[in-house]
Amino acid sequence: MPLLLDLTPLRVNPAYRRLWTGFTLSGIGTQLATTAIGLQVYEMTGSSFSVGLVGVFALVPIVVLGLYGGALVDTHDRRTVAMLGGAALWVGAILNTVQAALGNTNPWVLYALVAVTNAGFAVISPARSAIYPRLLPLHLLPAANALNVGAMNAALTVGPLLAGVLIDRSGYVLTYGLDAVLFAFAMWGLARLGPVPPEPDADGAPARRVPGLRSVLDGLRFLSTRPNVRMTFLADFCAMILAQPRALFPAVALVAFGGGAAMVGLMSAAIAVGALAAMVLSGPLGHVVRQGRAVVLAVVAWGVAVVGFGLSVLLAGRALEPTHALWLAAAFLAAAGAADSVSSVFRNTILQAATPDHLRGRLQGVFIVVVAGGPRVGDLVSGSLATAWTEWAAIVAGGVACVLAVLALARWQRGFLAYDARHPTP
Repeated sequence: MPLLLDLTPLRVNPAYRRLWTGFTLSGIGTQLATTAIGLQVYEMTGSSFSVGLVGVFALVPIVVLGLYGGALVDTHDRRTVAMLGGAALWVGAILNTVQAALGNTNPWVLYALVAVTNAGFAVISPARSAIYPRLLPLHLLPAANALNVGAMNAALTVGPLLAGVLIDRSGYVLTYGLDAVLFAFAMWGLARLGPVPPEPDADGAPARRVPGLRSVLDGLRFLSTRPNVRMTFLADFCAMILAQPRALFPAVALVAFGGGAAMVGLMSAAIAVGALAAMVLSGPLGHVVRQGRAVVLAVVAWGVAVVGFGLSVLLAGRALEPTHALWLAAAFLAAAGAADSVSSVFRNTILQAATPDHLRGRLQGVFIVVVAGGPRVGDLVSGSLATAWTEWAAIVAGGVACVLAVLALARWQRGFLAYDARHPTP
């Protein structure tokens, strides 16, 4: 059984290789912008709640266009849909650069641009995810998802660290400008891809040419009757809504650890380093048969690690020197990142393998609502709890709630624990 990351999808399929390369580079730019926006809002307002509001303005377009974008993917050429979503992201990146160059001091400008970029993300992401099963055979999907998660976390590692350095030394204009430049590589990967039209329905009927509410409801109806697919979403809600600490990073860096932008980048990167390390050693994941059980265990591990991070914040300046507490916190965040990456690989693999092609766009749209919208709701939840209590108490309470909730779900949906990857059933 190989131990290291399986590179077979990159070797055997040039189209997948170009997509992966483009989105890996553009992902670094996305994380530059994400880190910069959080810091810029906190500088303007001095409020963790205001940073959490960034998630609200991202959530609405993700929910609306994630669902409708998935319907577009199932009725139109997936490459064309992805290019349209990418264009919106590119415009948003350019406008971020412009507002920084003009010396913007109004957080509502940033909130508006967050909505624009997340509208593009909500369209491009389900299109891209629905393309992969058309490029690769079923047995290579776990390896491809491990590569995708590894690339995402490489971006999460490099992006926040680079953002911290660039913002401290050069300011926001260069940081946002680099995001706009790097996104060109994602558009290059899509431009080189051939047409990917939707396949006919299971009964042989062609896909509807005009997506509407009925198309969206068809996808939701399928989800409501397929417990294994549904559990992939519910398990992620436990982690990302109940135990998402990232909106508190600016306050934690300043109050508990006595740092600034570079320290926020360090905490964000710690999660990604753990995730990347897990993906480097992800060779055995392709041989896991009980993938539902692996999802539950990974979400439990995430919750436990988040509790450890919160306790590290509590100990800073009390039982531990701030520097020592910071490194302990980083270790727990790395463990959380490793757990989340394993969960992501298996959740996406179950969704891709168990969903018919004519519904993949719509289910990937729901997936985007969950994995991108969930953390943004989590930002608001953690920011609100921290305002009512303290940062460390909000983090610990969220981790405990995550563990209890996912164990309760597993007890309710026992069939998910028996999911067999050799015979995918939704």
